[in-house]
Order: sequence, then structure tokens, then C-alpha cells
Amino acid sequence: MKVVIFLSVFFISTAISLNQLETPSNYKVAKLSSPPEINAIWDKKPWSDIEPVQLALYMGDKPDHFPFTQAKMAYDDQAVYIIFRVEDQYVKSVHSQNQDPVCRDSCVEFFFSPEDNVKKGYFNLEMNCGGTMLFNHQLKRQTDVVLINEDDLQMVKVAHSMPKIIDEEINKKTTWVVEYSIPFSILSNYQTATSPEAGDVWRANFYKCGDRTSHPHWLTWAPVDYPKPNFHLPQFFGSLEFQK
Repeated sequence: MKVVIFLSVFFISTAISLNQLETPSNYKVAKLSSPPEINAIWDKKPWSDIEPVQLALYMGDKPDHFPFTQAKMAYDDQAVYIIFRVEDQYVKSVHSQNQDPVCRDSCVEFFFSPEDNVKKGYFNLEMNCGGTMLFNHQLKRQTDVVLINEDDLQMVKVAHSMPKIIDEEINKKTTWVVEYSIPFSILSNYQTATSPEAGDVWRANFYKCGDRTSHPHWLTWAPVDYPKPNFHLPQFFGSLEFQK
């Protein structure tokens, strides 16, 4: 009897996992009447009225450390706004210069194409818990990579709840937040892009990683059908649907 119960649970769990992979990832992006203050406070207005996405899937082997990670997104006529909240452990932040390899730290990432055609390229904005970012545009991984220039990087407003540098990894449970805004005006310097209107669709994915922490992991919002960790697969991006 115990064996039958075990097998039943196994098959049910497998079915749930397969259904997750078959479910398209869509997020409705709320339009704001005024921009949020960029201060890394998760539960303030207008974010408290906006539903998050959860990064509940993973790439590679299921990690021992699976931090509960949420993200929210909104927009107005000038910019897109992103906020992440991570219930983490084994937190590290040693890269302090923009365009450093921040994915090796405790890091959250937003990959996006500002239209519904990923073949024209995509942006990857990767940010560690200390607010340091890597921000590029490329056609695909390591193909026609263009680093966002320093003048444009300075236009991205950033706030973070953790210190910029965490040399000694924090091993206790720690919740951290990063928040930023990306002006639409800088995107058009790298790819044809206009301010979205209600009904427009972008393609995107949200990620969480910690490549060189003591407990590495690669989490994702939209499912990625690939045998090992690789975030640079825009064909698996979910959809962002801009609202009125």
C-alpha cells in the first residue's frame, strides 16, 4: 500500500511539473499615473496594489537553496519600473563597478525585448543585491553584444536595501530588495523602441541567480526548456502585456 501511495504522489507531482512547463507565462503591466519613488521599499504605493510574479522554476538540478523571489513591473509614458524582493540566505555582493559580472553575486535579472519580436535582439539588465548592474543589448548570447554606455547607465535610477559590498557571505536568512527605473529614451539608442501603449506586448523573463555564492542556483519566471542553466534563450521569454 505504501508503494502505491508513493507512486501516486510521484505521478501527480510529475503531472504538475509538466503542466507548469506547458502554461504560457503572461504578466499584465499596470500603467501608473505618477512614478514610484525609487527607494527599495516593497510594500509602498503603488507597488502594494500590483500583483507580483514568482520565480518558481529553476534551471539545472533543483538547488538546495531555493530563495523565494518575486518581481513586479509597471510603466508610465517615460519609463518602465521594476522591483524585486528576495527571501534569501548565503548573500554575497563583491562586484561594485557597473558592467562587472554581477551574476556571480546574489543577483536578480530582467531580460527583455521592447517588442514582440525577439529576433531583433534583447536587453539583459543584471543587478546584484548591492545595486551594481550589468546592462547590455545583444542579438543572442555573445553575438553583437553592445554594452549600455555610461551616460545611459546613469539615467537608470537604482535603489537597494543591502550594502553595496558584502565581502563575507551572510549565512542567516535575509530579505533584500532592489528597485530601478529604465527610461524608454535610452532603449532607442540600441534597438528600435518606442514608449509602449495599452495593448502592446514585450517579451521578457525574470531571473534569480548566485553563480559563485556558496549555494548557487538559477531560478526563472517563464519556463526555459534547456538542459543546463542559460538565461540567454529569448525564444523562451514570456509575454508582458501593457494595460491602460
